Amino acid sequence: MALDAFSTATAGLRVTQAQIGIVSQNVANVGTAGYVRRTISSVTSGPGNSGVATGTIARALDTAALKQLRAETSGAAYTSLMSGVRTQLDTLYGRPGDSSALDGVFNTFTLSLQTLAANPTSTAARATVLGAAQDLANRIGGAANGVQALRSGLESQLSGDTEKASGLLAQLAKLNTRIVATSAADPSRPDLEDQRDQALNSLSGLIDINAVAQSDGSVSVLTGSGVTLLDRSNAASLSFNARGTLSANALYATDPAKSGVGTIVATTPGGGQIDLIASGAIRSGSIAAAVELRDSVLPQAQRQLDDLAAGLSRAMSDRLTTGLPAQDGTKAGFDIDLTGLSAGNAITLTVQDGSGTQRNLVLMPSYQSPPPSVPAGATDDANATVIPFTIPKPGASRDPATIRSAITAALGAGYEISAVPGGEAGAVRILSTGGATLVAAGASVTQATSSGDTKIAGTQIPLFVDGQSAALYTGSFDDGAQLTGFAQRITVNPTVAGNAASLVTVSGAATGSGDATRPQALYNALTSAQRTFSSSSAIGGINAPTRSSVADFVQGMISMQGAAAAAAQDLNEGQGIALSTAQGRFASASGVNIDEEMSNLIALQQAYSANARVLTAARDMIDTLLRI
Repeated sequence: MALDAFSTATAGLRVTQAQIGIVSQNVANVGTAGYVRRTISSVTSGPGNSGVATGTIARALDTAALKQLRAETSGAAYTSLMSGVRTQLDTLYGRPGDSSALDGVFNTFTLSLQTLAANPTSTAARATVLGAAQDLANRIGGAANGVQALRSGLESQLSGDTEKASGLLAQLAKLNTRIVATSAADPSRPDLEDQRDQALNSLSGLIDINAVAQSDGSVSVLTGSGVTLLDRSNAASLSFNARGTLSANALYATDPAKSGVGTIVATTPGGGQIDLIASGAIRSGSIAAAVELRDSVLPQAQRQLDDLAAGLSRAMSDRLTTGLPAQDGTKAGFDIDLTGLSAGNAITLTVQDGSGTQRNLVLMPSYQSPPPSVPAGATDDANATVIPFTIPKPGASRDPATIRSAITAALGAGYEISAVPGGEAGAVRILSTGGATLVAAGASVTQATSSGDTKIAGTQIPLFVDGQSAALYTGSFDDGAQLTGFAQRITVNPTVAGNAASLVTVSGAATGSGDATRPQALYNALTSAQRTFSSSSAIGGINAPTRSSVADFVQGMISMQGAAAAAAQDLNEGQGIALSTAQGRFASASGVNIDEEMSNLIALQQAYSANARVLTAARDMIDTLLRI
């Protein structure tokens, strides 16, 4: 009996000592990142389960809390980057109302035109207009350069994040191999599992993942969309073909040969490849945010600035023309003056079918034959049907009949094109002969034939031109989309800068150096004339072109970006709270609580003392028996 007591007490001491060791380990690692609280079980042993022995060291892991923590980590990484870049983007436009902000510089320019209209003979007022115009062009260009700098930074970040994610997957594969090879009773196994969970948590900040536990102790990792990145010890390798500094023309395309930016490719151990961006496999985490910002948010901001630059330029140089209702018997349509039509001066026809559905036909003139194809997204209406057609170049035969014939060929059956009786030479009558009903017609026609053509009979003047070569801006697609990146290239026309009097004097009209007609018309063209801005700018809704003055468009841009930045910040703050809650839940279930551990330690010390007393009593009994 004494021997049994001796054996039981000794076993109890060993178990208690092991449990005290685990408590000490927990306390020592209270601040260690990724450490999960350890527990050790005791099991019965010996004849008739009369004894006790140490069981397996396990981690007090709440898998549900851990899964939620990873989901919130992905979300927080996404919203953090989105908020940060959105705030930087908003900063590029400046604080609304500040003299150096985009709207402030624009208002300074319009004010200079008002001042010139009030005193058209003033040399100083003319110089002020030219200076304010160049300041505005520089401000637009600076904002656009900032947008591309943000995109280039994201391209670099994607490269680094992809490399980091690939390294984590390789690390997880090695940890899986070591864990599978380690028995559950091995005290080093929980340490390996901690390392694996830490790597998984780091990976979840980059990519939204699901970690699936396998029966052999390994885990498989899938993206939130179901693409397998790790199957036990087999990890996919991630690569990113970075493109360095990006420009406005560098856009994403699913076809690698056409894409101007890098993409993430997962290569499986078997050699198969998956484009994770093209497949939409990554939906959260910092990588998803970087892709969305680089390929959607910032290109949209670039498009807004390009549209602003184009609207500013064409408000100065173009004549807005709206179709007037016309009818010939049962045929109805519009008369529209297209005198001076240039490549890129789109003619927009709104048609309505029998069901009442309206859509736009965009007739896009070109100097090339055949004309280049034009994607609808590059026009004012991303949902329009674009019909390119060829017209003669300026200086060539500009016979109006040639343009009418080109429009006839472009529209095809169902329409009748003719000259307008008694109208301008370039006026065209477009009638529907059946089927669709013409609802509206409009165009913005550039009045200058070149950037050096400042002696225009009308009030228009090519004050702003395209780039170092000072090309006339018409919105042409003949050598690529002239609109793309125009915000970086817009500048004041050197011909106008060299002859400031052209800001006032109108050729062929009874206006002298003291006439305010032109500066007043230019001011009105910016502040009151309604122009069409593209649906791709999303100012008036994703699917709707915007009708507004240039001044209102500037305000709309700034308001939209400010609201988007504020919304992103609010979302990030909310996600931060969600992450903090998830971290607290996980720490409560699986972290080390000093008070709880100290309470356990006191109980274990008492158990140790009790076992020691039993051992002492058993030893005394044995000593007594031996002395008999």
